[in-house]
Amino acid sequence: MSVVVLLLGINFFVSPPSLVETSPTSTSNSDTLEVGQKVIWLYKARADSANVHKVPAEIVKLGSKQVQIKFCKNNNEFVNRWVNRNRLEMIPSIPSPDPEV
Repeated sequence: MSVVVLLLGINFFVSPPSLVETSPTSTSNSDTLEVGQKVIWLYKARADSANVHKVPAEIVKLGSKQVQIKFCKNNNEFVNRWVNRNRLEMIPSIPSPDPEV
């Protein structure tokens, strides 16, 4: 019994943390997402497709794993969709012009 506890203890301290969520995300910090924030949805028509469409969207609701966004279709109709957080990209902020220049 003590050998099993010893092996589990060694495995716990030596092995890399595999339970930590390390999925690649497009957002640098998904905790900074807020309702009303403008984002870019990285949309793929099919899962096996290499083409990624960048769709401007707005965050409507925040879930624990997904985010509900609102975007405009070609016919000017707004649609809500639940998407994974790692499919969202922050819109880069444009620095304000220096008034003294």
